[in-house]
Amino acid sequence: MRKKVLLAAAAAFTALALVGCSSDTSGDTASDGGGGAGGDTKGGLIAIITPAQENPFFKAEADAAKAEAENLGYKTSVASHDDDPNKQSELIDAAINGGALAIVLDNAGADASIGPIQKAVDAGVPVFLIDREINETGIASAQIVANNAQGAAAVAEEFVAALPEGGKYIELTGKESDTNAGVRSEAFASVISQYPNLVPAAKETANWSQDEAFTKVETLLQRDPDIQGIIAGNDTMALGAVAAVEAAGLLDSIKIVGFDGSPDAVQAIKDGKLVATGLQPAVLISQLAVQQADAFITDGATGEDEKQSIDCIVINAANADSYTLFAVE
Repeated sequence: MRKKVLLAAAAAFTALALVGCSSDTSGDTASDGGGGAGGDTKGGLIAIITPAQENPFFKAEADAAKAEAENLGYKTSVASHDDDPNKQSELIDAAINGGALAIVLDNAGADASIGPIQKAVDAGVPVFLIDREINETGIASAQIVANNAQGAAAVAEEFVAALPEGGKYIELTGKESDTNAGVRSEAFASVISQYPNLVPAAKETANWSQDEAFTKVETLLQRDPDIQGIIAGNDTMALGAVAAVEAAGLLDSIKIVGFDGSPDAVQAIKDGKLVATGLQPAVLISQLAVQQADAFITDGATGEDEKQSIDCIVINAANADSYTLFAVE
């Protein structure tokens, strides 16, 4: 392995701090500018930017990326754009100005993120996307995502199996700007549409939010309590639905599924409140992104295709005890 040279010193972290980053620093060798492909640059800064880490999924991917980067000898900064494209642009600018060698990004919009990513690449800072794709290829060095279509279809199969007599159901979708929301919804429909005894009663966005999901489901159940199922585009919304259904005293009669594989969702499965969730391997995806960033920094290429899809795993009562943080043993 090449000799590690410590780069990207105080100026990088001061710039990142101005836009809300938290940084871990070591060493005192100053950087001479932005990242680049190849060369003796290993040991500098990798910037990690995700949505809000109050969501355990995003925290898990940020923690995994940070740990893998530091294990490979890099310094890291971790920040959240809170799904705000303007804040994301500021954080990307700070990473560029701070001399980041690479950016690992779970982006704030499939279209809104294209310009800022292009700006980073034009400045010599490669970008490695995790979890969410953008509507463009040939800009990011990698787009590593869970196979949302495969995972959502598998969750939908669990959903229909839990409702052998059919009935009316509610679908909760995520943010319209997030490509994953549409992909999961389409995959749900591809399975459920084959069962004419399952009738859609409502389809509403809860924007990945537990509070919004609770409010939406509470209102929908007041309007029509004769609901047999709820299928949610992520676990946060599924747990909001669980809370609303439980408050209405209908937990025994409504089957609920989610998606992501969060610890709270798996606990809800163990408690009999949730039927299933689709585990996105967030930790593995983050580790792969950092490993490919390391390869690019070291050799100028990742050795992998830009678009990479990692299969999801259904978590249900049968395998919930084998679950670890966004993984199954």
